[in-house]
Amino acid sequence: MEKITAFLNPPKVLVLGFAAVILIGALLLTLPLSTEDGEGLSFLNALFTATSATCVTGLVVVDTGSTFSRFGEIVILILIQIGGLGFMTFATFIFFLLGKRISLRERLLLREALNHLSMAGIVRLVKRVLIFTGMIELVGAIILSVRFSLDMPIGRAIYFGIFHSISNFNNAGFDLLGGFRSLTPYAEDPTVVLTVCALITLGGIGFIVMNEMYEYHDTKRLSVHTKVVLLTSLILTVSGAILIFMFEYGNEKTLEPLSYLGKGLAALFQSVTARTDGANTMSISDLTQPTLFLTIILMFIGASPGSTGGGIKTTTFATLLGTVWSQVKGKEDVIFFRKRIVFDTIFKALTVTVSGLFLVITITMLLSITEKGHEFIVYLFEATSAFGTVGLSMGLTPELSPIGRVLIICTMFAGRLGPLTIAFAIALRRKPDAFRHPKGKIMIG
Repeated sequence: MEKITAFLNPPKVLVLGFAAVILIGALLLTLPLSTEDGEGLSFLNALFTATSATCVTGLVVVDTGSTFSRFGEIVILILIQIGGLGFMTFATFIFFLLGKRISLRERLLLREALNHLSMAGIVRLVKRVLIFTGMIELVGAIILSVRFSLDMPIGRAIYFGIFHSISNFNNAGFDLLGGFRSLTPYAEDPTVVLTVCALITLGGIGFIVMNEMYEYHDTKRLSVHTKVVLLTSLILTVSGAILIFMFEYGNEKTLEPLSYLGKGLAALFQSVTARTDGANTMSISDLTQPTLFLTIILMFIGASPGSTGGGIKTTTFATLLGTVWSQVKGKEDVIFFRKRIVFDTIFKALTVTVSGLFLVITITMLLSITEKGHEFIVYLFEATSAFGTVGLSMGLTPELSPIGRVLIICTMFAGRLGPLTIAFAIALRRKPDAFRHPKGKIMIG
């Protein structure tokens, strides 16, 4: 029993739990009633779709709107919701409904799933997560339903509003408009663009940040974590939008034909969606090289800890920049908002970043071997999008070979769970050394 308990530590439970959800979803999508043609998907395509939905990525090998039946679309939507919240949070919701008490082990798993620093108040936080999620998705669904009702029957508009609200709050980016178009028909529509941007941003800042902002009226304080998340997210979004506007302004295939308002909305949306959502209002394959490279950087950074998004996370990026700045200034400590960042945090940031870089480089290299006939940036873009659980694609995904699809499946899974699980697994395994070796010096730089 002790060996079983040791094996099933929180990181391993999370990995096995996500894998089980993906497998169940894949099996459901192979059923004849899941597709419009009544034949179901092949297992590999079903596994790819289920992984993309559960890992809230949005990469698709078949068009969601035209391929799946209503049943298949609802399966995908449930997988997105479970994947966005985390299966432990979703399971806790079921426990609440059944009146079941949350055990100590389940609280440990919740702390791991939400990337929380302690178990204090973890159940209360989960309840608020569920409330925040329900309220934000409801408001988003109402606004989008009203807008879509101008273009389609009211029943379909409500369904589309609910689907796209849940999909984008959970940073999944799945859409039902068909033809692999995503939200390009609404590139100049302020209601759709700003609503979806708000959903993506709220889903990407993290539930811990949401909770602190909710309590700010009473506490009148924000933690260093929340301040770093908000400031970094703001800088990345604004600077990204400005640079994309500049890079694409004269591109006749993207911004050039749009009005000034449309140009601003499209640039803003591209900056926001690159932070792990995957919906798009401009043709990704028609973007200029500078925009594509900037998008790759934004995708790699991703959203924030404890959110529905992926990537190395905004706090990791900020910690690395802060470390570099401290070294340049000749200071020993990394200071954020008059608080010293402990070395354990810096080491974890380096571990997560290097792990992510290694994974992206490896998958890019393998894709360049298995998939022929594309420029190198296409492979790098696809690998980074999968790792960051973004879902943007330059058109390679539907053309992937079976080996390429397996590679992207593994990358999406690792991207959703890898950095977080690695960081906590390191913390769980760390033990004081019995002795320390003599110091050694190597030359750097």
